[in-house]
Amino acid sequence: MGLDLEYFSEEVASVLAGCPDPQLPLVRSEMRSHPGLDSVARQSARELFPGVRDPESAHSGLLLMMGGWQQAHEAAQEIARREGSYWHAITHRIEPDIWNAGYWFRLVGSHPIFEDLRNGVAEIIAQNPDARWTIREAWDPFRFLDLCEKAASEKRGASHRVAIAIQSLEWRLLFEWCAAKTAR
Repeated sequence: MGLDLEYFSEEVASVLAGCPDPQLPLVRSEMRSHPGLDSVARQSARELFPGVRDPESAHSGLLLMMGGWQQAHEAAQEIARREGSYWHAITHRIEPDIWNAGYWFRLVGSHPIFEDLRNGVAEIIAQNPDARWTIREAWDPFRFLDLCEKAASEKRGASHRVAIAIQSLEWRLLFEWCAAKTAR
């Protein structure tokens, strides 16, 4: 995953070590809860993520990865920062409530992960030409909303596979951004 697990709480490090390549489903109804979800949901973000850039947003992302759509959504709603809006947008995309996801992506605006996301998506697209989806000069979360909506209705095939891969990359990049160790 690229994160140094030693600076997370033992519980977070254990969850992340057990999910080296998280795959978020495109729709909420396909999410499965991690056995440790309730415990992680009850704990404070600052205890789980001491000394990171944005513990509350990292907590929301972890809850989502653990299958806690409702908990992730509630946590993201309470974060009045760009990262909170981003997690909020992702939860609505997975709900699926595409209009509401678009609203929250408009609040995000541009984000520092977009360049890495765009570059990673270019690699995913190159490996899956049958998906017939092209990447533009800059990352466009609204275009990705359209792909997710289409792919979720297909439930299989190249578009679905690509959308899952992109969403998983997006989760990892945003989580890494939020959970980055702060300089002391």
